[in-house]
Amino acid sequence: MSEAAIHATAVVDPGAKLGAGVRIGAFTIIGPEVEIGDGTVIGPHCSIHGPTTIGRDNRVHGHAAIGGEPQDKKFRGERVELIIGDRNTIREFVTINRGTGDGGGATRIGDDNWLLAYTHVAHDCIVGNHCVFSNNATLAGHVEVGDHVILSGFVGIHQFCRIGAHAFIGMGAFVNGDVPPFVMVAQDGYGRPRGINAEGLKRRGFDAERTTAIKRAYRALYVSGEPLEAARARLSELAHDSADVRAMLAFIDAGARPLLR
Repeated sequence: MSEAAIHATAVVDPGAKLGAGVRIGAFTIIGPEVEIGDGTVIGPHCSIHGPTTIGRDNRVHGHAAIGGEPQDKKFRGERVELIIGDRNTIREFVTINRGTGDGGGATRIGDDNWLLAYTHVAHDCIVGNHCVFSNNATLAGHVEVGDHVILSGFVGIHQFCRIGAHAFIGMGAFVNGDVPPFVMVAQDGYGRPRGINAEGLKRRGFDAERTTAIKRAYRALYVSGEPLEAARARLSELAHDSADVRAMLAFIDAGARPLLR
């Protein structure tokens, strides 16, 4: 693979490390302690501040601001970082902040994600793999997002919330509680559960048996009208025969914030 190609108007700090085949667009600024992996393309008018590590074969489009200081009044300039994996697409005007010393010190984004225009990932967030964040979706600080999650346009996730794997958050929903895996949330003032993400599961190869077990778990948790403890007991019974229900149960048991119900 060829050496990095840097536009004549770009500014790259001598302390930055660029892999083979990296391309840096016009008027882009790459700061110190930035490491960019092989084959990654950074568009024009971007700013990338360190300490930030970006993996290989990512595509960052124009005007993205990556690795900026956290928007947190408790931040005092401590050394914190941003870590981005491989093959992510980061579109125009996306903003991704580094972590905070009190929040673990790092913001982390996995592999194969699509972050569409104007999305924001705040300090100390952890994003999994194969997620899609549609335009203007926003994560507040300390949010955790599992694999294969879709956030529709203008979604807002409250700080410290967790979004389980394969969840789907509908357009304009504001989420202020933990969303279990596989659950679909729709706008209703603040977001409210509205069934499971059946179409998404079908597209990812979930068979009828797996989907039926997830539906039973959803009904126990959200349709039965039972208090959470009683619903959890029912999930424990269903979990004997379903790894997916066990994943839902483990997610619920690991939560520090209230479950979105």
